[in-house]
Amino acid sequence: MSSDPPGFELPLRLLMGFRVIIDELNAELARQGHPHTRPMYGFVMQSIGNGTTAVELGRTLGVSKQAAGKTIETLERLGYVERSVDPQDTRRKIVRLTPWGIDALTRSARIFDQLRQQWADRLGADRLRALESDLRKVTPPDFFRLDLPGWFGTI
Repeated sequence: MSSDPPGFELPLRLLMGFRVIIDELNAELARQGHPHTRPMYGFVMQSIGNGTTAVELGRTLGVSKQAAGKTIETLERLGYVERSVDPQDTRRKIVRLTPWGIDALTRSARIFDQLRQQWADRLGADRLRALESDLRKVTPPDFFRLDLPGWFGTI
């Protein structure tokens, strides 16, 4: 006779699964020449996209302009982003990914595909697809939504 696990286990298992994937991603990125990446940097670089300002980045991540600016400074020091003056408004600084930043994101995409394949090999492709389908049913459709107050406050 089996009983269901306690309710708190589900979010912890989901978090642990997330953590396993992100830790493996960052370890592989380090092996591929990006030893200074951190779990949050990928979210930040994705949010920068084709260019943004510190204010817009802060809004997207749900953090202050100052916190976004500090992260931008770190990514700039590491060579992942660069700042330039907005040609339409010289008071604004636009943050863009450098080729090094684009390389990190491109490698991340390939690594995520490899990690997904490892999960498919371990769980079975059908079970993984079912898991992904079930998660789509219980999560918002805009899965790349980062404006979750408090979640990214310690970038």
